[in-house]
Amino acid sequence: MAAREKVALAYSGGLDTSVLVRILTDDYGLDVIAVHVDVGEAKNPEQLKARAKKAGAVAVEFVEGKREFVTDFIFPALQANALYEAIYPLNAALSRAMIAKHLVAMAKKHGASAIAHGATGKGNDQVRFDLSARALAPSLKIIAPQRERNITRDFAIEYARQKGIEVPATVEKPFSVDENLWGRSIEGGVLEDPNTPAPEAAFAWTRAVKDTPNTPATVEIGFHGGLPVSLDGERLPPEILVAKLNTVAGEHGVGRIDLVENRLVGIKSRGAYETPGGTLLVMAHRELEALCLDRETLHYQQTLSLRYAELVYYGLWFTPLREALDAFFTTAQRRVTGSVGLKLYKGNASVTHRVSPYSLYRTDLASFTMARYNPKDAEGFINLFALSVTVPQADAAPQGKPKSRGRAAR
Repeated sequence: MAAREKVALAYSGGLDTSVLVRILTDDYGLDVIAVHVDVGEAKNPEQLKARAKKAGAVAVEFVEGKREFVTDFIFPALQANALYEAIYPLNAALSRAMIAKHLVAMAKKHGASAIAHGATGKGNDQVRFDLSARALAPSLKIIAPQRERNITRDFAIEYARQKGIEVPATVEKPFSVDENLWGRSIEGGVLEDPNTPAPEAAFAWTRAVKDTPNTPATVEIGFHGGLPVSLDGERLPPEILVAKLNTVAGEHGVGRIDLVENRLVGIKSRGAYETPGGTLLVMAHRELEALCLDRETLHYQQTLSLRYAELVYYGLWFTPLREALDAFFTTAQRRVTGSVGLKLYKGNASVTHRVSPYSLYRTDLASFTMARYNPKDAEGFINLFALSVTVPQADAAPQGKPKSRGRAAR
């Protein structure tokens, strides 16, 4: 009897991928290697391994990847201020690139002929997984049962019940949740109606404003070369720094996003996000940039930030353009060093102070005392700058009536 082929499955431990272990085993006739890349979901590794085994996996690989996720994926995106459509901090999108990287590595380790994922046929994740896998290992087959069979959430819940598969989802609370250190994404259920407020039950990291403390909290975030390095003066490992900011911001209700976004496949989708630590880091980083970067670099960088975010959102992490943009941002961020203070209160974050040894802010130029600024110089500057509007097109038209050429002689 021929040996069964192997498939490496991106395994989250949730409803969809737990069901897929059994479907790939029974219906596709494959031996499943469940691969879980820990990007900060705070799950119990032993419990997760046991659940995958019980569902039918022949082997389980657990990759401890929190630090790698922060240093190699989150922080480069932070340097770029990468927010898709200027709002979404890309928590799910960034993690897919890293998961795909390790999924391919584990497929090679176990001699698997294919990889599999639980992304649906209407979402962005299918594109991210597929493109990343093709970039890293074009010879591997890609299996996407959710897309191929159009497996609905109700079907998956009922399938899990019939097969005795333990999953953390019910028909009464059918939210599809993806979380990692950079944020938490919530979709499904009543959230599919953009005319319905996101219910409190959807949130887990951030308190409702009414439940937040009545006393503000303050934090000071230190940066070096555009990268966060300290919190309140204490240097911390990157994953610990992000986790601590998630906690303090969440306690004060900071970091909720309710968003209708344009998915890559061409449809609009409504979802809720919690990015408490990310919200603070992006705000502090931008404030420090405003202090340290010259105008031309800052403005040009804003254009590239939108493109960078699109690349990540579209699943184009493993591309020459993303690498080239990383090189630009790394260079542009060399002077973004210093610290920013933030106050957190009742769902809001505001800046208290900014300081940097590379600050381009000069009091003797900015002050109304004008110690080094000669206002008379402005007149000539304005005269030259205004030429494009003081010489309208009408004045540049030919003067007088054009002469008629008449008719050609016959």
